[in-house]
Amino acid sequence: MVMDRVCADRGERDEEALPELRSGLLNRRSFLVGSAVGLGALGLAGCATSGGMSRAEAAKVYGPVPDEKFPIPAVDVAKIDPKYYRRTVRYANKEAPGTIIIDPGKHYVYRIEDAENATRYGANVGRKGFLWSGEAYVGRKAEWPVWTPPKEMIQRQPEAAKYAGGMPGGFDNPLGARTLYLYQDGKYTLYTIYSTHVAQSIGTGVTSGCTGLLTQDMLHLYSRTPVNTKVLVLPA
Repeated sequence: MVMDRVCADRGERDEEALPELRSGLLNRRSFLVGSAVGLGALGLAGCATSGGMSRAEAAKVYGPVPDEKFPIPAVDVAKIDPKYYRRTVRYANKEAPGTIIIDPGKHYVYRIEDAENATRYGANVGRKGFLWSGEAYVGRKAEWPVWTPPKEMIQRQPEAAKYAGGMPGGFDNPLGARTLYLYQDGKYTLYTIYSTHVAQSIGTGVTSGCTGLLTQDMLHLYSRTPVNTKVLVLPA
């Protein structure tokens, strides 16, 4: 499945070949309408329950996934602050179960489980100047998606022209193993929630507005997220 734009994390595999997009590609004001007015009420810190994952436990959760189309290696959990390990937290809210809430200020993504609890994932988010807030929804999903650089990127980085017809899915594809494409009013917003294997990117602002989860966390979220799932992005 080909996408028109990408917000790739600037990690080990794409720091040179896949530069960030310019903010001019999308008018982010479109995200600041509607329910965005009420987003401030959702900016509650997810108070973690006791019993967070130990590093040994995390090594198992973030272990290799050999049965995928492209085998996924284990995450080096030593490169991640333990506060970003996946866990269930207390998170008072009024959203329907399954709703995704992105908190870029804290580098977390929440999947609402019920009125008091959420699954929390560590994330990388947009860097300064590329942050946005508002409401969207998952318009489509893709496993091992094709990535196609936009014309604007090819003009800036001619070496990307070799992927003008699409970079096949694979471990080194900037979208990774799974991608959730965010839509608003029937239109693709250019933003995604995608998977990354660059452990040290978690907890940082490095993208052009997209949100990245460790591949193992993205597999977990993706399998529980149907198309049309509501997504709220809080102000940073």
